[in-house]
Amino acid sequence: MSAYIKQLIAEGEGQRLDFKFEISDSRKIARTLSAFANTEGGILLVGVKDNGRITGIRSDEEFYMLEGAARLYCRPEINFTVKEWHIEGKTILEARISKSSTPPHYARSENGTWLAYVRVKDENILANNVMIRVWKRRGRPVGTLIRYSEKEKLLFDYLEENENISFSGFQRLARLNHYRASTILVNLIVLGLVDITFRDKKIVYTMGSSYKLR
Repeated sequence: MSAYIKQLIAEGEGQRLDFKFEISDSRKIARTLSAFANTEGGILLVGVKDNGRITGIRSDEEFYMLEGAARLYCRPEINFTVKEWHIEGKTILEARISKSSTPPHYARSENGTWLAYVRVKDENILANNVMIRVWKRRGRPVGTLIRYSEKEKLLFDYLEENENISFSGFQRLARLNHYRASTILVNLIVLGLVDITFRDKKIVYTMGSSYKLR
């Protein structure tokens, strides 16, 4: 069985895999749990350094801190499964977090604010208001109607000539306030006409697959 863990470690940190040398702060771990649950799910290996060196957990307390992160510092709480692996005389915790069917899941920050994260490659990135509104809209059994106005046309015309646009870029292009720009993007994303993606760890918007099929 040690071959399984060693193979995981050899893959290195990425979209669905994260290493933690130790758990000393449940709030920091909550960010990773939130990011995995809100994105594609993932595996957290505790007792492994970023460079892949196996150090093992210090005590059983780390399991309880992991549990505390999921139960107390995530909202809604995040379910996970955990296994203990004994390799080279050391104990590693393997926590598996499934992709949530009801995002967003928030993590509590040091100042008590609840923030949602997404996993982008090997990092946890703060989700913006548009992503959160899209998650909530998809969780409601209601349809989405849009009015194809000059603002939507400006956006599509721009994306036909350019690979992507930022939120602030769309605001300036269409001369919209934050809420109105956010609402237009949310509606178009839910309908598949616009996609959310990441460029250099920044959230941008691209032409959606449904629009391309028109």
